[in-house]
Amino acid sequence: MLTEESRIVLPPAPAALAGLQVRAWREPVVIDTYEPDDPSPYPAYLDRRVYQGSSGAVYPMPFVEGVSLEKVPRSWDAIHLENDYVRLMLLPELGGRIHVGHDKTRGYDFFYRNDVLKPALVGLLGPWVSGGVELNWPQHHRPATYLPTESTIEHEDDGSVVVWCSDHDPFARMQGMHGVRLAPGSALVELRAQLVNRTDDVQTFLWWASVAAAVNEDYQAFFPTDVHVVADHAKRAVTSFPVAEGRYYGVDYPSRRTPERPDGDRLDWYRNIPVPTSYMCLGSQDDFFGGYDHGIGAGFVHWADHRVSPGKKMWTWGDAAFGHAWNAHLTDSNGPYVELMAGVFTDNQPDFAFLRPGETKVFSQYWYPIQDTGPVHQATLDAAVRLDVETTGPAARVRVAAAVTAVRSGARVVLRLGAEVVHDVLVDLAPGAPYVATVVLDRTGTLDPGDPGDPGDPGRSDLGDLDPSDLELTVEHEGVPLVSWRPRPTPTSLEQP
Repeated sequence: MLTEESRIVLPPAPAALAGLQVRAWREPVVIDTYEPDDPSPYPAYLDRRVYQGSSGAVYPMPFVEGVSLEKVPRSWDAIHLENDYVRLMLLPELGGRIHVGHDKTRGYDFFYRNDVLKPALVGLLGPWVSGGVELNWPQHHRPATYLPTESTIEHEDDGSVVVWCSDHDPFARMQGMHGVRLAPGSALVELRAQLVNRTDDVQTFLWWASVAAAVNEDYQAFFPTDVHVVADHAKRAVTSFPVAEGRYYGVDYPSRRTPERPDGDRLDWYRNIPVPTSYMCLGSQDDFFGGYDHGIGAGFVHWADHRVSPGKKMWTWGDAAFGHAWNAHLTDSNGPYVELMAGVFTDNQPDFAFLRPGETKVFSQYWYPIQDTGPVHQATLDAAVRLDVETTGPAARVRVAAAVTAVRSGARVVLRLGAEVVHDVLVDLAPGAPYVATVVLDRTGTLDPGDPGDPGDPGRSDLGDLDPSDLELTVEHEGVPLVSWRPRPTPTSLEQP
């Protein structure tokens, strides 16, 4: 259903599914759509066209050269998937994209929801829409991004449900399948991919999951703290991260740091980037990244084994007139977004892997919403944590935050200073119910949170020189560690990985 203001309204689950912990059903959704024109009747021989740094050839597929200026209501095939914590909507007719990702605990769309389908001619074959999660393969953008997939709903023995979408690459005829999975009692969104080379020849491919996130002045992308260098496409340019110490995409970032905006040279804030910009992380040994809206107090984490999925990227149109014009070109009222992309088998675009004749590659990627933590410093499939240290004279204030992906009653949150336990609590954690606390420390242990310490007390040493890497934050449940984080020392010099 669609209101007069072009707002997608998600239908309730059928009554017959009420007793299931994970509910999945197929039900069309009406979305105001700017329809692409009919494709050109003439073949487009674009063998020399360069597209996203790769081949722009489209033959024998037709090329679309226009999009209607007027929107009309259109009924789209949709598959809905939800549990107690997360609500998803997939559009099988548009490459099987996840169009809605909603955190039910906060009423927050952790994936960008575009309430209209307003294509721009930036796709390989023409039409391309913003929002949600686009699964780009075997090149970027997905050649079949505006083409239908076959789809089915699969129920597993433990109550989990997987929505499978499958198609054949329109050029090499390789098969690409992705399954979006929700499990009972878990906020994890798992994406299972199976890529099959059905041909007799070696084929090249890439896979980048492109997640759109709604942004504003308060939105910050976050990456592991071992990321100190980022690169443009094909590594044509590199810069330091998160503070850009030189020019990047022609922007003199050091000059953007002012008394009014002391963080104006940081690339992790959307508001600081004035031009269309990509950057991809180099050399990280961690498995996560994500984005966080400080104004709303919510965001998401992406997790994947970095040995298989090293790609961590941000793209933005830029927070300036040119970018704002593109936002208006792609949506009616949903505003700007960034893309936080996760790549498999490579850390850069366009960088291709290979499939041997008859070979199948399988892998998984995961996302989950977080609340109140701020951008996290470490994350696993079970939990995510953040640890901040602020010195106040002879004492130090340590803010700890922990979020989980499933109910963890009686979880143990432990903060250590060296070998000493300085904070140890048992808490009931659940998706949407994180633990956030401030612990005040001196050299003798934990102080009352409201007491910064007595500077005249000879039993207390000044903590102004506290090294955060002496601290370690751990979340355990039933004796099993869920996540652990010890801040990394600040590097004294940077080397390009």
